[in-house]
Amino acid sequence: MSGHTHQRTSDHSHDHSHGRAGESQAGQPGQHSGHGPSEEEVAALFEPHGWQERYAGEDQIWSGDPNPQLVTEAAGLTPGTALDVGCGEGGDVIWLAQQGWRVTGADFSANGLARAARHAEQAGVAERTDWWEVDARDFAADGRTFDLVTTHFLHPPNGGMVEVARRLTEAVAPGGHLLVVGHAPSELHQQMGEQHRRAMFLAADLLPALPEDFEVLVVEQRPRRVTREGVTIDIDDSTLLARRRSA
Repeated sequence: MSGHTHQRTSDHSHDHSHGRAGESQAGQPGQHSGHGPSEEEVAALFEPHGWQERYAGEDQIWSGDPNPQLVTEAAGLTPGTALDVGCGEGGDVIWLAQQGWRVTGADFSANGLARAARHAEQAGVAERTDWWEVDARDFAADGRTFDLVTTHFLHPPNGGMVEVARRLTEAVAPGGHLLVVGHAPSELHQQMGEQHRRAMFLAADLLPALPEDFEVLVVEQRPRRVTREGVTIDIDDSTLLARRRSA
């Protein structure tokens, strides 16, 4: 999808910088080692070619664990159909499938989707998963709806997440839920250029994306402690959960 910023296998969440910009090598890279990425390297994290190249290797990039805000919010929902946008290697897709959901994983990297499909097969949930190659910035539901639409650490440049969230609302079925989680603006992102720093968002920034028939259930910054390169830091997960009213 557009711009992941994923996170390393040592962290739970993954990030895209479709920017996915997450807790990853991408989102806050190398600040502890003193060697920040070049502007070109950061920019590549926000486009498909950068993730195609990264996923072309053999090493697993993400931990495979589900993102913690997904576990918190989805654990209480009745399983149905779900769409995970910016699914990366499929950790959230697999977890949802294991909880009884029928899940479509969507990403803008074909190599990432191939990895995710392999991981789903290894986890024994391939029959409960489908895959969709699409850039979140161009996402169109085209009449497809899901009981849960979720995306974690998807960060289009230049504040583009509001438009992406608006597009994702079209895929939420009546009575269904939209869960969007991302990185709040932070000094950890200062090595990025302006357009990529503006990819980070607060949960409240996304409220204009919601149509009138959505009820906001959660809109908050949730603190979380993570360890990167042996250093423990505190970050905030911008968390928005909304429900489309039943017809």
